[in-house]
Amino acid sequence: MVEFLSVPDDFIQAMLRSTIALLVVLDPLGIVPIFIALTQKMERAKKTEVSKTIIITVTGLLFAFAIAGTQIFSVFGITLYDFMVAGGVLLFIVAIELLTGGGWRFMGPDSKEETGIVPLAFPLLAGPGAITAVIISLETTGLIVTALSILIAIGITYLVLRYADRIYKVLGKRGSLIVTRVFAVFVAAIAVQYIVEGVRQLF
Repeated sequence: MVEFLSVPDDFIQAMLRSTIALLVVLDPLGIVPIFIALTQKMERAKKTEVSKTIIITVTGLLFAFAIAGTQIFSVFGITLYDFMVAGGVLLFIVAIELLTGGGWRFMGPDSKEETGIVPLAFPLLAGPGAITAVIISLETTGLIVTALSILIAIGITYLVLRYADRIYKVLGKRGSLIVTRVFAVFVAAIAVQYIVEGVRQLF
């Protein structure tokens, strides 16, 4: 484990590795079909507000778990693997909802802003994979590299969500529906992977 505020000798390479690893698990391009499906009935201003909510929530979660992840788990008496199982179950429910209804029905008509938190910010973006990535990054590269990698990855994610409407125009309504259903299958597979890995480590 490196010192908390240390800067590694291979700073650029370490930052690139950390950023790429985080981007892979965040998968902002992969979330676009679901973002479109869940916000397609919203006005443009509302979509922008949801995007900002997503970014703020994900940034807060990643920094919180990067700095105090192990302490947070110990306070509640849980492990990272418990968290993986719980996050996997929630993610699987999201996938089923997207496959059967094309949207997230566990949301009141006056609470559309909640879409930015569940399921988009968590567990789709700041899920067990991303949280694990930032915890490992902090332990291996220090706070400075980890913080920069989070900011870069979040910046790219915001840009992707900001221009999600243009992607929707290219796909069209039917194409977007198909992509959403197909991606939902991958989301379900990722959820199963989280659950299986968590259960394997626990037992």
